[in-house]
Amino acid sequence: MPRGETSPVTKSVPAFIARTQFGQMLERVSRNRDRFLVTRKGEVTAVILGVEDFLQTVVKTPKSMATLQRQARNHGMETRTLEEIEAEIAAARRART
Repeated sequence: MPRGETSPVTKSVPAFIARTQFGQMLERVSRNRDRFLVTRKGEVTAVILGVEDFLQTVVKTPKSMATLQRQARNHGMETRTLEEIEAEIAAARRART
């Protein structure tokens, strides 16, 4: 986990509450990286977590992608927006011609 970030909070929620509060739960998952265990009759039946959280904790990052991420982090480029990246690519292409 990157420095300065806190661990995600996992909360247990009954299915009927999850159904009525789904929009708010999605907002918390997106904004706060909260995780929810949805229960039915006391048993966990589902997990709700954000895409970034899922990719970081469940899906194994391919070695080539991990290398690219590490290089971007080492050069201070991990916070660039898509627009900034596209502008840099366009500038490099213009410089070649």
